[in-house]
Amino acid sequence: MTKDNRNDTQRPSHVENDEPQDPSRRDLLKGAGAGAGAVAAGAVGLGASQADAHPGEGPLGENLKNPYGGRPAGGISLPEYFRPTKYMTGSNANYFPLSEQLGPDEMRISFCGSTPYPPREDQAGTCIMVELGNGKRFFFDFGSGCVRNIVGMQVPGQLINDIFISHLHVDHYADIPYIYPFRAWSGGYTPLRIHGPSGRTPELGTQGMVNGMKQMLKWHLEAFDVFPIGDGYEIEVNEFDFRQEGGIVYDEDGVVVRSWPRSHAKDGAVGYRLDWNGLSFVWTGDGRPDELSRKYGEGADVFVTEMSGQDIGQLMTYKYGIPQELFNYTIDTHHTSHYAVGKLFADARPRLGMVTHYTQDEDIDAEMLAGIRAHYDGLFQWGIDVAVVNVTKEAIWYRKAVIPGKSGTVPPFRELQAEVEAGRLELPEEITLPNPRLTRADQQDQKYRDMEIDPREYYPEDVFRAPDGEWPKDLTIKVSDVLGPRDK
Repeated sequence: MTKDNRNDTQRPSHVENDEPQDPSRRDLLKGAGAGAGAVAAGAVGLGASQADAHPGEGPLGENLKNPYGGRPAGGISLPEYFRPTKYMTGSNANYFPLSEQLGPDEMRISFCGSTPYPPREDQAGTCIMVELGNGKRFFFDFGSGCVRNIVGMQVPGQLINDIFISHLHVDHYADIPYIYPFRAWSGGYTPLRIHGPSGRTPELGTQGMVNGMKQMLKWHLEAFDVFPIGDGYEIEVNEFDFRQEGGIVYDEDGVVVRSWPRSHAKDGAVGYRLDWNGLSFVWTGDGRPDELSRKYGEGADVFVTEMSGQDIGQLMTYKYGIPQELFNYTIDTHHTSHYAVGKLFADARPRLGMVTHYTQDEDIDAEMLAGIRAHYDGLFQWGIDVAVVNVTKEAIWYRKAVIPGKSGTVPPFRELQAEVEAGRLELPEEITLPNPRLTRADQQDQKYRDMEIDPREYYPEDVFRAPDGEWPKDLTIKVSDVLGPRDK
């Protein structure tokens, strides 16, 4: 089924454009009268066998049209391809991390955060994780608190890499300063790769942000220099011209990522499209509805955009105490309203349209969806925290992940072993850890160490261990000791 065909089958023949057309009042009255006559006939035993043989048909059914098309028992707009992929061997209702292997031609999109402000218990800052069947993993934006959901998804912090920033509002990169030093401390000894747009001037671009972040973290980074860090403090910044339209910003292992500029009140905001193996993912980032987002979102498998409600300013005042003038001005200069979301989806015709980067409220969400459906009759889902979408050429499926309420650091060894078994990685038998760059003596006055309580005062005698204040130079470990025993 081609993308054009699958969308055309969802639109009834009497609808000539993307806006649903309701039956006229006259047609409804005519249908109601005919229906009443049919009921009366049935009451005296006339025509009952015909009604039983063809349920849902007859004068009333002929005049009531589903404005979105669809199929019996399939939902208003659920296409045939909305079904679990063939690789989903676990639960179709929920995603349990590590419970199923991603297929070689499959894409998995996980929402690790979905709100601009404020971060909440149920919504971290905006972050979308895209995993591919070739072993590649990417992050699009990295908002406040997203790391907790990433780790909950059983992704090791040491292996977080390739972060694409849509723009430099802090809600789109706030957790980078957090993961950066801890990633290196915990064994992420390779450089962190950050991709992002330039600005009008060098200090307003992604490299300028990274330089400032390093200065902000200077005390932390030096304090951690007593540990083995390797190249973990290195950051490979791929800053590209925000003005380019459809320019390639990443091209490796069959994965191509393009960008285009967005109107977000200040120059330097972009959207992204990822293409791999005939599948595509679009994240617009923040911005006003624009022609380029419509162009590069066209025919995407999954098209994700941000959303704000243009006519709910008064509700925001009631709920959050924000003057509606401030809320409306912010939308009118920075964001995409729910009506505009529907128009973008209707024009681009993705297999699945999704929204994220919004504050979820059940009462307001109903109004948001109504605005989207004013234009768009295709498959739609909410991109909220721990929502997971599996995509192949034949199927798309949406679930929520079940992650631990209290999740500790996830060791990377299982994932590394899986990469070895897939033939994409080769591990040595031994690893010599990097030597620390500094010692405690290099950066701490002896008098403060002399203030420490003697450990013999608090350790029981039978478990006493004299603290080792110096890291052993050129420490070598066996990989098998770290991986632990494995069943063959």
